[in-house]
Amino acid sequence: MDNRQQTIDAIREQPNVSVLIAGAGVVGAGLFRELALQGVDVLMVDRADFSAGASAGPSRMIHGGLRYLEFGEFKLVRESVTERNRLLVNAPHYVLPLPTTVPLRSWFKGLGHVLAKCVGIKTPRPKNRGAALAKIGMTIYDHFSAPTRVMPKHKFASRYEALTRRPGLEDDIVCTATYYDAWITYPERLVLEMALDSEALCPDARSLSYAAVESAHGDTVTLRDELTGDAIEVKPQIVVNAGGPWIDSLNKALGLDTAMINGTKGGHLILDNPELAKALGDEQVFYETPDGRVCIAFVWLGKAMIGSTDIRIENPDEAVCDNDETDYMLQAIRTPFPRIEVNRSQVISTFSGVRPLARSSASTTGQMSRSHRCDVTEPADGLRFPVLSMIGGKWTPFRAFAEQVTNQILLRLGLKREAMSDALSIGGGKDFPITAEARQQWIARLVERTDLSAELADRLLFRYGTRAEQVAGFMVSEQDADLRNHAGYTRREIEFILRNERVGHLDDVVLRRTSMALMGELTPALLAELAEIAQPILSWSDDQAAAEVERTVGILRNKHGIDLTDRGEEEPSNG
Repeated sequence: MDNRQQTIDAIREQPNVSVLIAGAGVVGAGLFRELALQGVDVLMVDRADFSAGASAGPSRMIHGGLRYLEFGEFKLVRESVTERNRLLVNAPHYVLPLPTTVPLRSWFKGLGHVLAKCVGIKTPRPKNRGAALAKIGMTIYDHFSAPTRVMPKHKFASRYEALTRRPGLEDDIVCTATYYDAWITYPERLVLEMALDSEALCPDARSLSYAAVESAHGDTVTLRDELTGDAIEVKPQIVVNAGGPWIDSLNKALGLDTAMINGTKGGHLILDNPELAKALGDEQVFYETPDGRVCIAFVWLGKAMIGSTDIRIENPDEAVCDNDETDYMLQAIRTPFPRIEVNRSQVISTFSGVRPLARSSASTTGQMSRSHRCDVTEPADGLRFPVLSMIGGKWTPFRAFAEQVTNQILLRLGLKREAMSDALSIGGGKDFPITAEARQQWIARLVERTDLSAELADRLLFRYGTRAEQVAGFMVSEQDADLRNHAGYTRREIEFILRNERVGHLDDVVLRRTSMALMGELTPALLAELAEIAQPILSWSDDQAAAEVERTVGILRNKHGIDLTDRGEEEPSNG
């Protein structure tokens, strides 16, 4: 069992650390893993849960960013495509191929804009891109993927072929183009697994959620334990600000006045719409709206997901998918699927993530660069350590970004690189069975060892990858039973999560360790049952357990549009 207090005691006993990472999202966790791989003593902290901020709000895509080619971000796209391919290999339990189809309404629209741009002539950006432009972009995309190719090249389908395959698709297309990207089942779990992997790699790598940077002076950073209110002092040689959209506020806590980030929020909807889910099938539809924005729709964990918006936001704590965004996305999905009824009553949940983009004077959010960089603030003004701020970037190339910053850190520490992470498996992706035959053999072996049903073994493999073996072993070590209010989980499975996956609050379980909340599976009775299981494990009093339920209800209502009071005591879910 993880012992949070042991970690805190160890920090107090030895507060000196080579690197302190502030921020445990995908960028911070990627850097944590990279440094642990080099044997560097490193502490990663976050004021909230692992991956509770911007890293919990992506479009559930692992992609190269085809549309960024239009803005000349060739280096970023090449890097992202390469990292996408690596994630398909290194994290195959969570990252899966996603054929992506683009409906095209013309043959040549937008081509003139690109040609003019190439010779330095400014023209208005086209609202629609034609087949010729799509062909050029996808050819470049495939070329960038070639050195690490793991998926097929793009292909086109005639109007007749496209409408025969998808009768619900808009009629006014000339053809469709399909290229390959990837999707991720559990982005928050992937971040958690990197943190756990890192600590297993290096005994001097520690991570602590719910520990906020409160202040800094001289050689000391003071953390505040968000669960107890206690202060914890750390003496780092280097501080890395991996706060994403919160970089400037984190720097302020360190005593620095910066204006590095100009984030944009992206709202998403999860819909209970079987007709739309059937029309999407096993592909993503990447479509343009009448105002020229690009949106996406695909089936995520069995439900249709649509997104996203791109709206400037000053305070990332205020990021929610509001009513106007919901209306916009519901209207936008009618462009590719005009005959499918989509309305507010079908919205199960919403989520919004803030893109931590570098401050920019771009006139539109779409023109703001998605590239990343690391800015260094050298020791000054009472601080004896440098602060490295990891600015910008997309979710997908986190490993490459972490590798680049690690090289800077190693140089400052006078150390040499010991290992590379480009072929390093993540968590349950290690020894994951890729083919259907290998999967069946793996499941059969787990069934033989544990006497679990093949159905349950398969479900565990999907949720945890090969870590399912640990989960299953825990489940069968004592008497187990399905949850009373969710037949898709057992009591011992939830206990494993609570004991081994750094849970600090009840919302960690329903939003980031499982998909219960976003998938519409949560009821008041289920939430109460989860609190009942957590109470003795996390040493909550009756009042604390009740407060955890109230806290979670508020977060779901205010951040995700989920009102549990409307759900009453529904039939238990099968998950």
